[in-house]
Amino acid sequence: MKPHLPKTTGRRRTTRVLAASLALTATTLGVAGCDSAAAGTLEGSRLALPVAGGTAVVDTASLAVSAHTDDGQQLVLSAPAGGGLGKPGPVTRTADGAHWSYPAKGLKVTASSERGRLRIRLRADRDGSVSWPVTGTDRAASAVQLPRGEGLDIPIRDAFWNAGSEKGGLAGSTVDVGEGLSMPLWGYSMGGAGGKGGSGVSYLTPTDIGTSLRFTSTGGRLRTTAAHAFDAGEGTRDYDVSFALTDGNPVAPAADYRSYLSQHGQLGSLRKKIKQNPANGKLLGAFHAYVWGDARTAAGVDRLKKLGVDRMWLGYDSGPDPMNAQAVRAAKNAGYLVGPYDTFANGQDPKGADSPTSVWPDRVYPDFCVRKADGTPETGFGNRGCYLSSRAFEKAEPAKHYLADRTRKMVANGADSYFLDVDATGEVFRDHGKGHEMTKAGDRASRLARMKRLSKTLVLGSEASQAWANKVVAYNHGSGTPVDDGLWKLERDKEKWGGYYPEKAPGAFFKPVQLPRRMATAMYDPKYRVPLYETALHGSLVNAERWELSYEKLPAQKTTRALLAMLYNTPLNYVLDGPTIAKNGPALAALQKYFSPLHRAAGTERMTSFRWLTGDRTVQRTVFGDGRLTVTANFGTKAVGGLPGGCVDAELAGDKQLRRLCPAQLNG
Repeated sequence: MKPHLPKTTGRRRTTRVLAASLALTATTLGVAGCDSAAAGTLEGSRLALPVAGGTAVVDTASLAVSAHTDDGQQLVLSAPAGGGLGKPGPVTRTADGAHWSYPAKGLKVTASSERGRLRIRLRADRDGSVSWPVTGTDRAASAVQLPRGEGLDIPIRDAFWNAGSEKGGLAGSTVDVGEGLSMPLWGYSMGGAGGKGGSGVSYLTPTDIGTSLRFTSTGGRLRTTAAHAFDAGEGTRDYDVSFALTDGNPVAPAADYRSYLSQHGQLGSLRKKIKQNPANGKLLGAFHAYVWGDARTAAGVDRLKKLGVDRMWLGYDSGPDPMNAQAVRAAKNAGYLVGPYDTFANGQDPKGADSPTSVWPDRVYPDFCVRKADGTPETGFGNRGCYLSSRAFEKAEPAKHYLADRTRKMVANGADSYFLDVDATGEVFRDHGKGHEMTKAGDRASRLARMKRLSKTLVLGSEASQAWANKVVAYNHGSGTPVDDGLWKLERDKEKWGGYYPEKAPGAFFKPVQLPRRMATAMYDPKYRVPLYETALHGSLVNAERWELSYEKLPAQKTTRALLAMLYNTPLNYVLDGPTIAKNGPALAALQKYFSPLHRAAGTERMTSFRWLTGDRTVQRTVFGDGRLTVTANFGTKAVGGLPGGCVDAELAGDKQLRRLCPAQLNG
């Protein structure tokens, strides 16, 4: 009997995919029903509060959290806080929950039902820490969801991930939620995962700065414990965690987060960005590429156009030979976006600076250097100069306009886009520098302010953009990649990875690399990959992989990466020079021709469904805009339901037949 796939007709929505949290309206409608009885009940130390899909129970003595679902399941959402909290103070009821304290820890706690979620807030009156929530302890827990880059769904008994980090696994490792994850969330599926009669829980931590997540392997099962550092100087004396019940679908935590962002006015819209700056519309259907040598000339642009590439984002580095005005005009006439790479984060002594982007006027260097508590500068990336304070720039900008002058100079050739490295990524700083002191949250605020100014006139992108920046950036290079920590060591190995020469085709970008098996598994094995980032932010910005991980850089992963790009409705990222256009241009053009109509139709839509269609997870399906676009990818080697292994089918609403792509036929 041949395996078959569900039909992709207009009636495909009958499957319950994310009952608890995918549709924004689902959680919103759950609010009234929960909040009308939000006071809940208190029996001894057990505080019961209504949430969408059931009732959450908080043990006020230990901060253990459990839940009773409407269909009769009993779930453990958190074990008691690690290390103990001391004797709790009396519990005082409120209109939507209760509050109490842990005097020995200097903590005041508020628990409430809010918009279908259980929200618990901790406020400290002294510096310290708490290890909580302690998650993944329920016997029924089957998988953990983690927003490393685009996202991972990891079976908690999986041997690979239960190994130590030196072998590619997670056991024994700790991730900084504010720095190392693309979104401040994680989740668990219980029992029958994937929306097939299962259940799950979403954890949101909007106070991500100062919060970490530690992984342990207990009895061959992955568990996670969050920890928060209360620090007055860092501005992290508040800790906020929201719990939501889900149906166990692997992207449900991200759907819950999208709902949260929307409810709090923090969700961007690519449609609005296009309305404010029509040039943003040229992102729809575009592949992305950094160009070198002849590829950054008018003739190079013309070669792409003649190949049939109808849209591209073209970026170039800040070296001595940027794209000139003629090349920029050619790109814009071709319907492409074009813009420079820049960074406001690095400063060096102008006499010996190794990059034009590190040279600033007056005494920006060293006066604007981020300073540690001992007064020494925060050494810049790659031990180059120092990191520059965003607060120092913001204070100086009205009078000195260093950033405005820099930007004006960089786009004097007519460029309509801008890639601002690191500004939207997770690495932010506390600055002790006199006159420009700031916390990490203050650093984010200053970066947001300057990115907002840039986005008014330029199509703005940044590196590995985190969710907090989604309203100001239009595209993102990096959050499409679930980076394994070993990648950074590999990239420093110039013999294997390639260096920054020759200037017109640096090996770091052009030299093909074979990833070690454990790294390839951690980053690109499709059975672990899930579109958390797209579920939360598709339709707000355009997400791609890191610029040094171009499509041709990893030959063994080309088919998988092409299928993922089409499945997630995200562009491929390239590096191009004259020879690579000649060699790989036809395949690029064929891939872009397939992608362009799909992304033009659905790039501004939200992802409304993700599911596995086979038990081994090799066949996966996404839906955008409640049926505007449906994509089915087969990552296996055998045909399933008529879809060959290594191929993808797409159906736009109104299509009379499926659109099929088999990337390996182009890659050969």
